[in-house]
Amino acid sequence: MTDTASDRSGYGQGGPSARTSTTLQGRSGVDAPAETRGKTTIADTVVAKIVGMAAREVPGVHNLGAGVARAIGAVRERVPGGGTGLTRGVKVEVGERQAAVDLDVVVEYGISIVDVAGDVRTNVISAVERMTGLEVGEVNLTVDDVHLPEDESETPEGRVS
Repeated sequence: MTDTASDRSGYGQGGPSARTSTTLQGRSGVDAPAETRGKTTIADTVVAKIVGMAAREVPGVHNLGAGVARAIGAVRERVPGGGTGLTRGVKVEVGERQAAVDLDVVVEYGISIVDVAGDVRTNVISAVERMTGLEVGEVNLTVDDVHLPEDESETPEGRVS
């Protein structure tokens, strides 16, 4: 099955805020191994968190999210109980067996955007498929900004200064 950006009929309704999930159906019956009996449901927000962590692990990724989302997220993180912003800039669409990912990324200045994009795709696909068993059909990246060395007023998320 081949999916494209314009044809995602195999995917669920999108976004980390969606209340959808995927169910992986196991085999049943006394002859089936115990670990395959029953079903496992994985919520979209779980996949979005995995994607956010995997993308941030890639060297050259400064932050995730478009400018406005980063500004709102920075304020939200300062409010107690406001969350960590782990899924900011991440949108996932999860179907029964496949997932599609859209990411907004800020890249460090001087690093090859093409190389960072390839590394992000590889890391995200590996993490999601390893942790969930879902096949990742596509990882679409939008590079929204380049972090310049003189932009140190903005602290990179998840990194120690």
